[in-house]
Parts: sequence; structure tokens; C-alpha cells
Amino acid sequence: MRVTSFPLTTLRDAPSEAEIISHKLLLQGGYIRRVSSGIYAYMPLMLKVIEKISSIIDKELTEIGCSKLLLPQLHPGELWEKSGRWEGYTAGEGIMFNLRDRQERAYGLAPTHEEVITNIASEIINSYKQLPVCYYQIQTKFRDEIRPRFGLMRGREFIMKDGYSFHSSENDLKNFYKRMEKSYEKIFKNCGLEIIGVDADSGSIGGAASKEFMVTANSGEDSILFTKNGSYAANIEKAVSLPKESKPLVKFDQILIKTPNQKTIDDICKFNNLDATQIVKVIIYLGEFDDKTKVPVAACIRGDQFINEIKIFNLLNGIYDSNLINLSIIENKSSIDKNLVDLPMGYLGPDITDDFINKNSHWEKKWIRIVDYSASNLKSFISGANQINFHKYFNSWESLDNTFITSDIRNAQEGDFISLDKEETLIETKGIEIGHIFQLGQKYSEKLNAKFSNSNGGLENLWMGCYGIGVTRLAQAAIEQNHDNDGICWPIQIAPFSVILIPTNFKDPIQKKLSEDIYIQFLENKIDVLLDDRDERAGVKFKDADLIGFPFRIIIGRDATDNIVELVSRSKKRKIKVSNNDILENFINESKLMYN
Repeated sequence: MRVTSFPLTTLRDAPSEAEIISHKLLLQGGYIRRVSSGIYAYMPLMLKVIEKISSIIDKELTEIGCSKLLLPQLHPGELWEKSGRWEGYTAGEGIMFNLRDRQERAYGLAPTHEEVITNIASEIINSYKQLPVCYYQIQTKFRDEIRPRFGLMRGREFIMKDGYSFHSSENDLKNFYKRMEKSYEKIFKNCGLEIIGVDADSGSIGGAASKEFMVTANSGEDSILFTKNGSYAANIEKAVSLPKESKPLVKFDQILIKTPNQKTIDDICKFNNLDATQIVKVIIYLGEFDDKTKVPVAACIRGDQFINEIKIFNLLNGIYDSNLINLSIIENKSSIDKNLVDLPMGYLGPDITDDFINKNSHWEKKWIRIVDYSASNLKSFISGANQINFHKYFNSWESLDNTFITSDIRNAQEGDFISLDKEETLIETKGIEIGHIFQLGQKYSEKLNAKFSNSNGGLENLWMGCYGIGVTRLAQAAIEQNHDNDGICWPIQIAPFSVILIPTNFKDPIQKKLSEDIYIQFLENKIDVLLDDRDERAGVKFKDADLIGFPFRIIIGRDATDNIVELVSRSKKRKIKVSNNDILENFINESKLMYN
């Protein structure tokens, strides 16, 4: 390809909308153009990157027996109603773009494809003899993000590879899940990326287990906790750990403690000579389910710890048959919305009674009371007295009449121990999620009536797995991991072109002929090469090449009269002069180092 027929549309400065380096470089390099908030056009350079990533995915998934298909992007709402996710994805989270046709039938633009593929499976899979089977696609998805940001990292329209496997048993699903995990590791390695696989929350997709694949980067929106020796790694939403030990609490002479205007943990500790580990704080939530049920939650946790709301979300989903679509914190009188009597915010205790719930409320009339292990392990503690300006001494949890659900609802954090032997502590870093795999179990097959005939002739629900890769997100994440002050440093595996030929003066007949000879030679050897045949100054060409991020460039300059050219490695900053006769061999040898 020649630059004159493959125009480069680089920008001198990045638009002000770009917040992180990868977004800036994609815009400056002419890879993407903003059409609207969270919606981008993929320009020719970007499309080549996407195609190379897709090709790597195709190769690896074909090797483990997956079949490629293409599913519709427009989904009938009735399918999502059958799975129980329509209300959550539209009215609840508001993620799904939805519309009605001229017959007033509801449709949604696909954020994911579990419902559609399961419905198809229910029609084409009849017997255990057809199993296992895995289908996948690479296609555009849609999510109505509240705040699209970071370019392709969090957009309203994006390209994703999503795959779905069907199995005759849970054990077969687990075995295939492990094969897919290995395949994902190969895909990301073959894309030239360094990744960390972490245990993760399954979120609204659901399932018994899931794993995320992260590119470590300071710009990442996810927090990863891991051990130095690699024995444990998890997203902070999922991570479990042991907090530091609490300080023993000396018995108080009085049960009721006056704490005027001491609403925060810091205030209570400062004015009463206490440690945060000796205090239990109570936080009120409201859980809203898709059947309109509203459940008040009193969550108790040690004063120095922080609540992980995703863990509470999952806990409530496991208690109730309906799907939880929203979990909101009750922080002040305005958020109570007259459904409770006047709660003493800042002075709540674990012995809060059901009487605080207004009898005329449309909420459930009983608190769900949850206590984190960090608090339940305290032999005695200080907490709110359910009276303004007062706290209370509690000599044990057993002394409370209320029924508590004891569970892990805290955020694990850096420095926590991962086991009782206290040998390994957690380290925190930021990461960008580029892949996620799930063991869905029978969640969708049960609701969509996707069954198969087993070896005994009986009918069973299909076992199902789900496997996603954010293709456009992966491309941008690769830049976060591979760039310098001059621009992008693409891994050669996914670069739009492996090498660019830059004659410093294309009008010079010697340079032009040598450039053309090398260009033809590289094309004949199926090397993805770009010839910069523009009538531009050499400095402009060099700057564009660095910005765009070609792994190699071959400079044809004054030494062309002696058939000598310069081979430059973008990432290694290495320059070597070689003869025209040896340039192909040298390029191949140098590029092999990058592949490895």
C-alpha cells in the first residue's frame, strides 16, 4: 500500500476531549474520528488493527473447535423478558438502547447475546450427541453509558468478540472453561500484550464463576489485588482477604456514651480515645427488585473498613427469587423519600429495630441485617445508639436480639493478608479489562427452555459458558501499554503495517527506484508494508511514522547511491545500516525478536 492511496490524517494536537494518552494518540494518529459522544468511526488504520486482532482470535478459537457465526443486533424484548433481564437492562440500569416498531413491539440493541443464542440452541440442539458445541462472533455491541469516556474504552458502540458454549454436564462446562482460559492467554500473548488473569464478579451476566483478563495501566478503571508470587489475583469487586487485627476494647463503665456532633469515625475516635477497629458502623441501603419489591438493608462493618456494594448486591440476589436491579445508599433525609421515620443518620447501631420502617411504607417491613466478618469477629465494640448525639457500648453480638446474615461484604485492600499464615499480602494496581469468561451454568437455559435429551432419554437443561473479548478496547489498551513521548509503539502482531518505507526525497530517481524495489520485494514475501511516496519533507514523514507507531521503518536516503538503507526498530530504538540485498533478511530476523 502507498500513502498516496492510503491517506494519513494525522493531527498536530490532540482534541481537548481526550483524557488519557491512548485516546489522544488514536485521535492524533488518525485512527478514529468522533461522530458523537461515545461513538467513533474506525478509519483505515484502525480497521487494519481490528482485522489483525480478529484474525488472531479466529485462529485460536478455531483450534479449540469453536464455530463462527453472526447474530442479529436487534433483539425482541420478549426474549429478554423470558430471561428476566429486560427490566434490569432498560428501566433498571438503563444500559440497553430500546425502541418500538410500528406494531408497538419492543426491541433492544444488543449489549450482549445470551438470550438470542440460547433461544437458537433450544431449537437446534436436541441430543447429548451434539454436545459440546461453541459458537462465537465478532460484532458491534451497544451500551447506553451514562458518561462515555476514554475513547474506545467506554463507548456507546464498540466491537466485541462474544462466544457461547453448550454442554451436557457441569463438569464438561468446567473443562471447556479451562480450555478457553488457555486459549485467551494465547490470544493476548499473540497480540503482544502482558496481561493478568483475575477472579471476577459475574455481574448482570450471572453464573457460578468468572475470570477477567486485565492489561495493567495507570489509566485503568478497575483495581486489581494480587500477590507478589502470583498465587492469587482478583478484581477488587471479588477479592477476599483478612484485614489487620482489631485493637482490644477495654470495657466501658457506662453503656450509653454521649457523642455530640460526632458523626464520623474519625470524630468518635478523636474525642473518645478509640481506634477505628473498635467501632462498628451501620450503613443503610435500599434494594429494588424487578418485581417492584423494595427491601431496606442495614449493613454492619468494622469502622476502618469499607463496604463492597457489589458483594451486597450478589448476596441479596441469592436471597430473593426476583432480580435485584438497583442498590442505593440512604445517606440523608432527602433520600429517605418519606418511607422511613426520621432515622438518626450518623448514630445508627446494629440493634436498630424494625419500628424505624414506616408502617405506611411500600418497603418490606423488616430489615435485612448483614454483618461483615470484620465486625462479627469483634468480642465487644462501640456503635451508634440510634439516638442523635449518642453511641453505645456492646459487650457481644450474642446480646443483640436481631437476626444477622454474616458474610464478606468488605473491600479487600492493599496490605491485607490472604491467609491465616500471614505470609502473603495483597498488592494493588490498576487494570483495563479486555476479556471476561463465565461459567453461566443453567441460568439461561432454564428460563428459555433450552433442553437436550441425555443418554437415558431424559430431558435436561443445557449447561452454558460465555466468553467475551473487547476487540476495540483491546486495541486501545495495547497503546496504554506500548507508547512513548513520540507516539504509539504497536506490537508488530497487531500493527496496521509491519514496516513503512520512507524515502527522504521521493523525487530523487535513485531513492525512488530503490524504494520501489524494496516495496515489491516485501509485498512478494507477504509482508504488510506501507510506502510513504508523499512529496513531503523527511522530518514530516519521520514524525508521522513515530506517531502512528509502525514497528519498523526503512529509511532510503543519501546512501541509496551505494544501495545502503537504514532499518529502525520503533520500540527498541535500534538503527542498523544494511545493503539493499540484505534488507529483507535483516527485517525478518529483527521482527522475529518482536514476535517472541
